[in-house]
Amino acid sequence: MKTKIYLKAMLVMALSGGFVSCNDYLDKEPLSSVSPELYFNMESHLQAYTDARYADVLPSWGNWSYGTYGADLHTDNMVSLSWDAKYVPGKWKTGMSDGNYSFTNINTINYFFDQVLPKYEAKQISGNDAMIRHYIGEMYFMRAWSYFVLLQRFGDFPIIKTCLPDDLAVLSENSRRYPCNEVARFILEDLDKAVDYMKDASVATTRISADVALLIKSRVALYEGSWLKNFAGTPFVPNGEGWPGATKEYNAGYQFPEGSLEGEYKWFFQQAMDAAMQVADKATLTQNTGIVPQQAEGESVTLGGLEAANPWLAMFGTTDLSGYKEVLLWRQYVRGLGVVHNVPVYAQVGNYLCGTTRGMVDAFVMKDGLPIYASPLYQGDTEISKVRADRDPRLHVLLKEPGQQNSLVNVAEGDHVTAIETVPNIMATDADHGYSTGYALRKGNSYDGNQCDNGQGSTACPVFRSVEALLNYIEASYEKNGSLDGTATQYWTRIRERHTGLDADFMKTVNATDIAEEAKGDWGAYTAGQLLSDKILYNIRRERRCELMAEDFRHMDLQRWRSYDQMMTKPYHVEGIHIWGTPMQNWYDQKKLKESISSPELSEYLRPFEAHADSEVIDGLKWSMAHYLRPMPIYQMMLTAPDAVTVADSPIYQNPYWPTEPNMPATK
Repeated sequence: MKTKIYLKAMLVMALSGGFVSCNDYLDKEPLSSVSPELYFNMESHLQAYTDARYADVLPSWGNWSYGTYGADLHTDNMVSLSWDAKYVPGKWKTGMSDGNYSFTNINTINYFFDQVLPKYEAKQISGNDAMIRHYIGEMYFMRAWSYFVLLQRFGDFPIIKTCLPDDLAVLSENSRRYPCNEVARFILEDLDKAVDYMKDASVATTRISADVALLIKSRVALYEGSWLKNFAGTPFVPNGEGWPGATKEYNAGYQFPEGSLEGEYKWFFQQAMDAAMQVADKATLTQNTGIVPQQAEGESVTLGGLEAANPWLAMFGTTDLSGYKEVLLWRQYVRGLGVVHNVPVYAQVGNYLCGTTRGMVDAFVMKDGLPIYASPLYQGDTEISKVRADRDPRLHVLLKEPGQQNSLVNVAEGDHVTAIETVPNIMATDADHGYSTGYALRKGNSYDGNQCDNGQGSTACPVFRSVEALLNYIEASYEKNGSLDGTATQYWTRIRERHTGLDADFMKTVNATDIAEEAKGDWGAYTAGQLLSDKILYNIRRERRCELMAEDFRHMDLQRWRSYDQMMTKPYHVEGIHIWGTPMQNWYDQKKLKESISSPELSEYLRPFEAHADSEVIDGLKWSMAHYLRPMPIYQMMLTAPDAVTVADSPIYQNPYWPTEPNMPATK
């Protein structure tokens, strides 16, 4: 009895952070004292409510770190000096709660629909009809985006389209988890509604648009199609062997809408193709001239001329992205309003300890289009200058080299500016100074030293770029049809041609590829623990990796490709610069160096996780199958059980290979 009373008390807490009373949300809105009967009656009310959601839902720089450019952390692209628990079998455990399992954003948005849609249909909202529809469309997009985040975290998930009362029976009933593909279909439906509502309004690219919704539709459809195809037959896919959803009556006998698993994932790939093409066909890609400004002797480039010198590089470090047609949505920062960040500061040092890995660097081909092991242009990696030489312009421009200028001359400098790129401080362990791998990027650097006043950066954050649509189409069409169609070939060539100096013949790269060699530094060379045999598919993945580097795509891609399995049998050692036995070793005090970093007996390359013999990952990063999804929080399962105790009777089932007891590791 005491246990039940305690659990019911927990339910109240859960409702305030999970399923939430929708009536509470008025307290968060601009007119907190106004009742819903008087609110949502004007266009301005809808805009105010929608504006407030941008900060809660969409990606942003964050305040003090390397922003979204550090979001590939804990993958084969980027690492810090600490490792994620998911790479240490047995360390990640189930919990009673999980803040990631939250319906707050969804309920806030559903409240909007509950109030607004009836009024709109009754023509009770005054204002410009196109803009009223646009704000409704934005909210459909935000619900879709919120659900996509949860789909990636948990897979199967409850679909809730309206605000729910604080009633245990109702909440328990609505806790039922829909199969992941049904959740993805629901997301696509919301995105279709978003496109329909927003298509007639013309808005600035600081607001969500119909093209943004189409782009994300292609992303979601590609994600789900890949997931279904690559996890076929496993508990992670409906009707796969051991799928936990089959244990619940409400999912018993589930049938795919397309009649079969293959039909289902091909349907998703087609959805991705159709949506991506609508964006890609009219996309204007920003040109990468291959120039790193203010580096040549006597060269003079002003801030005003930076865009002309290399508009692609400027796109990642300017204060105003309204002139960049490639950027479909961007977030504005204004120093005078206190809406600021520190991205330029960390773009001028070690990227807030978000170090680019050797594997990421080695993925870039040479400018002749050949992989590094097949090109006569490759000079080796004993110096960073040699790594950059004659390389794919993306790497040549973004990889920093000691001695290069990080700010333009004759420009005011902030209190945290690093005007000249220093020797990477691989012995420092603090985020303000350390270089975890020795490699660091200039992505996000503005060249305006004034942007490096501590915590006062105001450069714009490019949230969504249209180049992704080209990449999404290429992959979806190839996965669906097994060949490159004319559209995919055109898109791939366009991506290559936008980088001046890079051989645009991608088949030259394909034909010279040795996937076994690539697999040494690229987890995407694997699916389901097996090395890819298809060179075109591998290079589609490689192109995506290089084009979207440091923009928060890598974990999502590795997840949907099922590209972690191989580490269950073959641990992976993350490496950085070639430090031992090279001229770079002489940059440092030798005694301190030997005391601070990984031993040359382990590798000539810097291994940031292996500086100490007692490291949990001294033997490499390892994987558990369960870690493709987060475990469901145990208390939510208990609270929704009829007796508020027996987890097995809850409508919520646990994710594959995760126990239903708290503080327990995965079983596989």
